[in-house]
Amino acid sequence: MESTVECISVLFCVATLKKDIGFIGGGNIARAIGHGIINNGLVEASKLHVSEPVTLLQENWREMGVNISANNAEVVQKTDTIFLLVKPGSLKEAMESLKQNLGSLNIGEKLFVSVLAGVSLAKLEEVILPIIPKAKIIRTMPNMALMVGAGATVFACGHGATKQDADLVTTIMSSIGICEQVPEDLINPITGLSGAGPAYVYVMIEALADGAVRMGVPRNLAIKFAGQSFYGASKMLLQTKKHPGQLKDEVCSPGGITICGVHAIENGGVRAALMNAVVAAVQRSSELDKK
Repeated sequence: MESTVECISVLFCVATLKKDIGFIGGGNIARAIGHGIINNGLVEASKLHVSEPVTLLQENWREMGVNISANNAEVVQKTDTIFLLVKPGSLKEAMESLKQNLGSLNIGEKLFVSVLAGVSLAKLEEVILPIIPKAKIIRTMPNMALMVGAGATVFACGHGATKQDADLVTTIMSSIGICEQVPEDLINPITGLSGAGPAYVYVMIEALADGAVRMGVPRNLAIKFAGQSFYGASKMLLQTKKHPGQLKDEVCSPGGITICGVHAIENGGVRAALMNAVVAAVQRSSELDKK
């Protein structure tokens, strides 16, 4: 029965994605989502509509075969699902431009998917609903790894958003990584983990590579093998679904090389430092949410 329900859900999402999709803002994150949609056959490039004022970014989209405009209202009129990818401080300005250009037009139901860091559902609803009363709103938080198809995205449903809308967002964002629906109060904590997480990993890769360089390994080789070590370890974790502590124990032979390295890590307080990094990032994310 579950597999039947999942198949129906997938079929619904594919059917829904045959409708046109819009982007207000056409920067790197928008292009990553657009590439995922096109490359995974969710919709054709001709069904994507992007509002972006920067000429260079417009050209990048045109090369993908996507419809380009500098008018936000045009994108909203032609699509049913609109990704908001402007700078958080520019949200109000972007919506005001809609109000000016849409005028008295009666705009029906539209799904707005926010990809704006630190902008709560309450704030989104406060800014969007006076202009488009029938808007449905979803807040997402991806990380930059979606630019290589390995993103981690969480989202929460706001005003008017249905299960079908949630399934739609899950289908799109799962095309470029993993995607989970969560209560909104978990978005900031997960932002401190996976949103900022790639930066923590880059620091660790650089540090490991520095250690290898200290021991005579050429820099390019050290970085390559440090990066591959993280990639391989992450892949094993996700595929085996084993606890990371169990996988660590499987590598650490009694009196061996690895346990000596792990001992040095513990002496250096690396575990506590990483925990503190997540806590600090979550606290900052919550501060931004309140502004």
